[in-house]
Amino acid sequence: MKTPFRILCVCMSNVCRSPTAEAVLRQLIERNCLGDRIEVSSAGTHGYRAGDACDTNSQRVASARGYDLSSIRARKVGWQDMEYFDLILAMDRTNLYNLRRMATEEQLMRIRLLMDYATRFSEDEVPDPYLTLGGRFELVLDLIEDAATGLLEELKRQLEPASNKAADFSQRTMQL
Repeated sequence: MKTPFRILCVCMSNVCRSPTAEAVLRQLIERNCLGDRIEVSSAGTHGYRAGDACDTNSQRVASARGYDLSSIRARKVGWQDMEYFDLILAMDRTNLYNLRRMATEEQLMRIRLLMDYATRFSEDEVPDPYLTLGGRFELVLDLIEDAATGLLEELKRQLEPASNKAADFSQRTMQL
């Protein structure tokens, strides 16, 4: 795995789900001292909110759990992103479809759903809280925290130096 490994989180307008995923991943990356090895950003498949701050409800819910979304501004995903990022994580199937339409054959393998990495929740999408009754911003954050934690565990395994992997394998083999 090359370093820094670059991750892009994507929803429709980049003012709620994807910036929340960016902030959660950033905090997990920093807590695990991986800031020099993993880079994360966010964008939207639509540009009509470009330059806008994150949704106030998203900021409020995230802030209550220690995440800061205040400096994140909405932007539209571009063709450069498709080449630059190693992993592009869509929040839902609609955005997954839109990203795949933009991608070359080679880039398709880099695009996945964020919830593919969830360990506690069985949902396959992070729902848009604007489209659900009651604006389920807490659920959105719960889902993102779960998937981000699962993703970081996967990345830590992949970033582990080969010598550590060989030592672990040797140690496990000796125990048999």
